[in-house]
Amino acid sequence: MAEKLRLMTVHAHPDDESSKGAATMVKYVADGHEVMVVTCTGGERGDILNPAMERPEVLDNMVEYRRKEMARAADILGVRHRWLGFVDSGLPEGDPMPPLPDGCFALVPLEESVPPLVKLIREFKPHVVITYDENGGYPHPDHIRCHEVSVAAFDAAGDPDLHPEAGDPWTPLKLYYSHGFSRKRMQAMHDALIERGMESPYVEWLARWDSERGDVADRVTTRVECGEYFEKRDAALLAHATQIDPNSRWFFVPLEVQREVWPYEEYELVRSLVDTTLPEDDLFSGITEKVSA
Repeated sequence: MAEKLRLMTVHAHPDDESSKGAATMVKYVADGHEVMVVTCTGGERGDILNPAMERPEVLDNMVEYRRKEMARAADILGVRHRWLGFVDSGLPEGDPMPPLPDGCFALVPLEESVPPLVKLIREFKPHVVITYDENGGYPHPDHIRCHEVSVAAFDAAGDPDLHPEAGDPWTPLKLYYSHGFSRKRMQAMHDALIERGMESPYVEWLARWDSERGDVADRVTTRVECGEYFEKRDAALLAHATQIDPNSRWFFVPLEVQREVWPYEEYELVRSLVDTTLPEDDLFSGITEKVSA
């Protein structure tokens, strides 16, 4: 490897980093690059989604548990980790929808939530930044806010006139959105399982899919082959024991099937200050040539 490059991924809650692009991060760490995960909130309002963790001491100490889980996941992935320091908004449910809690991340003005991420970008100096698309990957208020904060910080970090208190300017060279839950991928996995005489966890999802709804697969520009790192991805997911049930559909498809059918993680290139040719198979495409020149 000629140059050590840097990748930053920005997520809404602890555990998001392990379900969205984790194998990609492990791949780049294995290749000798530096990776930082930024988590915008502490996941304070997350529910316990693993029945084995529904214990009084866990319920009473969710913040502490989620911080320890995040530390374990970061260690498994081999990445650096930083908290942005905002409070989980929760996922409002009901009709009409209840208001978001005062002071939560989704309600903090961008004037307050963008500068801390600008500061981290200027400190870490990533060549590539990854976040969610404008829909948040799914419409959780924190995911949508994460998108807004990340895009604004990406654009501001290199401008010396913006947030001078946040350190010397640094201009990342590429911005990507991560895309993980496409219909195309689900259909491919479903078909592979049925062909092998196995049960598919995607039957209901595919049956409910609105034919009028677009598929994020159509937006993908970049596929990173990282199947050899799926074990570490899954181990990092399992480190978030309050959120991940080891008997859930996350782990239903055997790894050998995943590697054969879909050994990729997928991204959409939305900003680039370097020349690159689409489709790509490397998030650092065009950057290696520029840095080495």
